[in-house]
Amino acid sequence: MKKQTKAVLFDLDGTLLDTANDLGEALNYVLNKYNFPTVAREHYRPVASNGAKGLLALGFGEQLDEFDYDVLRQEFLAHYQENIAVHTCLYPGISELLTELNKQDIPWGVVTNKPEGLTSLLLPYFDEFKNCQVMVGGDTLKERKPHPAPLLYASQQLSVNANECIYVGDAPRDIEAGNRAKMYTIIAKWGYILATDECNLWQACAIAESPLDILKSIL
Repeated sequence: MKKQTKAVLFDLDGTLLDTANDLGEALNYVLNKYNFPTVAREHYRPVASNGAKGLLALGFGEQLDEFDYDVLRQEFLAHYQENIAVHTCLYPGISELLTELNKQDIPWGVVTNKPEGLTSLLLPYFDEFKNCQVMVGGDTLKERKPHPAPLLYASQQLSVNANECIYVGDAPRDIEAGNRAKMYTIIAKWGYILATDECNLWQACAIAESPLDILKSIL
C-alpha cells in the first residue's frame, strides 16, 4: 500500500452501483403520468448521475418550467424509493475490489449526492456494503459535491487525513470535490461517461478503466 493511502471513498451511482435503469423507470413513470413520451435507456443512462433534477430536465425538456418541479421530484422519488433495487446491480469487479480492500484492512466508504435516506435504503440490498465504514449523502451536510465538505467530513469520520484518501467517481463534480479536498482522485471510466466526454480534462490524478485498476493506486 502506498504510504499516503489510508482510506478509499467512492461515489455511488455510476461508480459502485449501476442504478440507471431504476432511475430511468422512475422518470418514465412520471412522464407517463403526464402523457409525455418515455425516454429510452441509451438516452437516460448518461444522465443518471445527475439524479432527479437531471433526469426530469431530460424528460420534460423546455416544458419542465410549466410544472411544479417539487411535485414532479416527489413523484419521481416516491416511485424510485418503492422500486429502488429492481434493476440495480454492482458493476463487474466492484465486489472483488471491495473484498481486497477489506483483506488489506483499508477502510472505505460512500460519499454521494443521493439523498441519505435513499442511500441508506439501497445499500442493504447488497451484502458487499456491510463493511462500508462511512456513508455521506447529498443532504447529510448543508453542502454537497462539488463542495469538498462531504469528503472532508467522511475522512474525519474515518479518522484519516484527507490527503491520505483516494476518492473515486464518474462525474466532474466528483473530481472537483476530491481535488478541493486534497485527495487523490480517480475517474471511474466504467460509469455514466459518454464517449464524447473529455474526462482527461477533469484534472483527476488517474483514470481507471475497471474497478480493479484502482488497486494499482493502492497496493
